[in-house]
Amino acid sequence: MADHNDFGKIAEDMAAEYLQKNGYRILARNFRFQKAEIDIIAEKDNLIIVIEVKARSTDVFMLPHEAVTKTKIRSIVLAANHYMEEFKKDNEVRFDIISVLPDENKNLSIDHIADAFQAFDAN
Repeated sequence: MADHNDFGKIAEDMAAEYLQKNGYRILARNFRFQKAEIDIIAEKDNLIIVIEVKARSTDVFMLPHEAVTKTKIRSIVLAANHYMEEFKKDNEVRFDIISVLPDENKNLSIDHIADAFQAFDAN
């Protein structure tokens, strides 16, 4: 496995731990539908929260959340719709992004952007 894959896994583990510490219940990780993947699906306050985790070793070129393109949003929304149908969920859905970046001391830090995009942003 490549180093960037290891970093991505570490970032997803950090994000899941962060969410649990903040009262989220993890329902699924790496949920796949067709070619789409949702990093984390969680529940809090009767909401289903679909979380895209983006990790970068530097923010020189762009911030991690800026890498969530319209195409990526479309695939996340498609997979989220499938999840909701498959598990017969009728909760409201929120789409979040968690960015993981090293700080000036090389410690990884989390930035949680709640309600980062809407399903209609996929159009």
